[in-house]
Amino acid sequence: MSTVFDCNDDHSRSAGVHAAVGAVRQGRLVVMPTDTLYGLGCDAFDSDAVTALLATKNRGRDMPVPVLVGSWDTIDGLVLSVSTRMRELVRAFWPGGLSLVVEQAPSLAWDLGDTSGTVMVRMPLHPVAIEVLREVGPMAVSSANRSGQPPATTAEEARGQLGDDVSVYLDGGPAAHATPSTIVDLTGSAPRILRTGAVAAAEIAEVLGVETATLLD
Repeated sequence: MSTVFDCNDDHSRSAGVHAAVGAVRQGRLVVMPTDTLYGLGCDAFDSDAVTALLATKNRGRDMPVPVLVGSWDTIDGLVLSVSTRMRELVRAFWPGGLSLVVEQAPSLAWDLGDTSGTVMVRMPLHPVAIEVLREVGPMAVSSANRSGQPPATTAEEARGQLGDDVSVYLDGGPAAHATPSTIVDLTGSAPRILRTGAVAAAEIAEVLGVETATLLD
């Protein structure tokens, strides 16, 4: 049986965050608001929970789960090396709607799917998400929907699709942007945008000092 908490009410928000943190630590799934869309999440280091997340979404291992973090400093322990480009993008757009694909630290004991040694990481601009992430650490988080269905922009939409497969729903109201994050791949010789979204390509190009067209090739 799942529980929904109204995070626009201070008392309910506090109880909801506490319940969500407990659920994640027990290997269960939660739905929480982010600045882009609602996310379905679990402990990134709990492989059974990640498997359950993929199964709940009807998604295969060929579509690995991204990771959300609650602070800039967290990335130092997750990636092989923090390049100058990555640092510049993090400073410019985190917290916010930019996801970065980077080489993960080889020592990490997690299984997010068939990642080929990479990880997609983001710090969301939402106080509820940040509060949960700072309590539990990095979380594997994907859009809160069944594969092939529209991503949820409200907790109600998420619950309509995911039902009791999720233990805790944190309702923070409609998603601010209701659009996915922009994804930039930093694993190659030059940065490349894999998906346009909440952050414009021109803004990314300006920070990196490159022509916008080179990011979209």
